[in-house]
Amino acid sequence: MAAMRRRDFLRLSLAASAATAVSPSLLAAPVTVRLTLFPDRRIAPVPADFTGLSYETAQLGDPDFFSPENRALVGLVRRLGAQGVLRIGGNTSENSHWKADGEAVSVSGSPVGPDTGKNTPSLTAITPRAIDNLRGFLEATGWNLMYGLNMATGTPESAAEEASYVWKTCGKRALAFQIGNEADLFHQNGMRKPSYGQADFFVEWRRFFEEIRRKVPEAAFAGPDTANATAWLLPFAQEFHSELKLLTEHYYAEGPPTNPAMTLDRLLHPNPKLESELAATVEARKATGVPFRLAETNSCYSGGKEGVSNTFGAALWTAELMFQVAASGGVGINFHGGGYGWYTPIAGTREKGFSAQPGYYGMLLFQQALGQAGAAELIDARLEGNDPQVTVYALRDGDGQRLVLFNKSSAPVTVDLNLGREQKAGVRVLRLTGPSLESTDGITLGGAPVSRNGEWEPATQESLPPSGKNGRGKRALLALPAGSAALVML
Repeated sequence: MAAMRRRDFLRLSLAASAATAVSPSLLAAPVTVRLTLFPDRRIAPVPADFTGLSYETAQLGDPDFFSPENRALVGLVRRLGAQGVLRIGGNTSENSHWKADGEAVSVSGSPVGPDTGKNTPSLTAITPRAIDNLRGFLEATGWNLMYGLNMATGTPESAAEEASYVWKTCGKRALAFQIGNEADLFHQNGMRKPSYGQADFFVEWRRFFEEIRRKVPEAAFAGPDTANATAWLLPFAQEFHSELKLLTEHYYAEGPPTNPAMTLDRLLHPNPKLESELAATVEARKATGVPFRLAETNSCYSGGKEGVSNTFGAALWTAELMFQVAASGGVGINFHGGGYGWYTPIAGTREKGFSAQPGYYGMLLFQQALGQAGAAELIDARLEGNDPQVTVYALRDGDGQRLVLFNKSSAPVTVDLNLGREQKAGVRVLRLTGPSLESTDGITLGGAPVSRNGEWEPATQESLPPSGKNGRGKRALLALPAGSAALVML
């Protein structure tokens, strides 16, 4: 029964959950839709380390970037959660090489953004100093590490040497190694012969795995870390499940950025590709018992798209994607970024400082919804109607229940909250807002922006009083403007 509810919840949230469709003629008069909460219908737990960031391996070429001395970055990361997962990987992992006796030079003025796959790859030397500082960064943030190893241009022996140093240095902060990045694209990017496929990857992955495990017997692994070969996921899980800590895959909602069809409006509508990919992860997880984490994701591949990936609309998309992955039973998500990439959650350099970008605010909304403990359980909640751009997610922990509502449409709605008979007082509301869906700045959560070192406190927190009854107990009416989200704390 629980499995059926999770499937129903996921299907509704991805395809047709939400409120009554709003006619353009009614923009001045918000449609009222009723919300019903089912606190006894459990969907999935959300672990404390669900939130994650992903950076290119080439960023380690600046050994002082991931360092406890990079205090502004430490503050911004910690604001997203007392626990989390930092993933090092991306395209540049396949041109990065371990240099045990290397002396890296600090290059703070050279930001490493998401690799677009269009430039001639440059080699990056990964040195002990970079890993030593990375350990300090992890300790300062409280986050753990998922680390990508070079399969495409590396060797099992070199990967094992690198893994040994990373595992020994990072200790309890080392969560898992990933071997290879998007190997399903090797046949088309020149990394392998055109006929390279799933069977070839499995053979090669095992060869690397065995050499690393020989050198580091206690090492943990995640994979297959494919770009879009969802069909590889279940066979990989079945082949290597006894060696895996996590199943991992990538997802980009749109792309390439040069395609005029890849618009903000398209991003904000349900994506059949996501529904299909999450269904495949559920199948693989159920067949093998290995948890799934979305190891690399964002709005548009090849570095993102200006006017889409860097907008307030993308902040709403980011937050909802986190709930969609959690509703499918996924244990975490890592948003790719770095440098000044269009979709990066945190932009900047050590030299010029950092700033929270739109996607960061979506991640912060999700983290606030988890409550004081930083972990919670998704429960069932339904909005009447069929507008896929107005959705709700509900959570519960020892401190109470919380709702997160999204209105990604161009029309306001009023939500009739069914508070139940146990609600003794009003509810508190924290809003995620921006001047418009297309805005690239002026975004706030609780009326306040995030500072350049991660400081944030809500400036405005509404109190929503009960306004009568609606058959099942007390009720309250929540105004949900077009292009906004609200966290309702019961």
